[in-house]
Amino acid sequence: MARKKKDEGSARNIGMKVNPPKERCEDDLCPFHGTLPVRGKVIEGKVVSSRALKTAIIEKQYFHLLPKFERYERRHSRIAAYNPECISAKSGDVVRIAECRPLSKTKHFVVIEITQREGEKQK
Repeated sequence: MARKKKDEGSARNIGMKVNPPKERCEDDLCPFHGTLPVRGKVIEGKVVSSRALKTAIIEKQYFHLLPKFERYERRHSRIAAYNPECISAKSGDVVRIAECRPLSKTKHFVVIEITQREGEKQK
């Protein structure tokens, strides 16, 4: 029995409910077209910088409780994530990132989906 050939446009199932990218890439560190497994935390945030090669800086906004004053303050954290060629998120995009193995000193996440492009309105 002959093995089935993989479709050129098909993407690997990463085990999460996300829309796979329409483009195809030859990147080994892409979770859809390469061999990088994703696990653990899934975070949504806004891309504030994509100037570095294959890297996006995502800013996550959250509230922190101050018990003494019984109020919340706004805080943010910046996370460096691997940005595959097939997704290529730009500044201003709202993206979903997933935890993966350490790719460098600061990169432990990979962009898996663009939920909202910069110029689009939210539904």
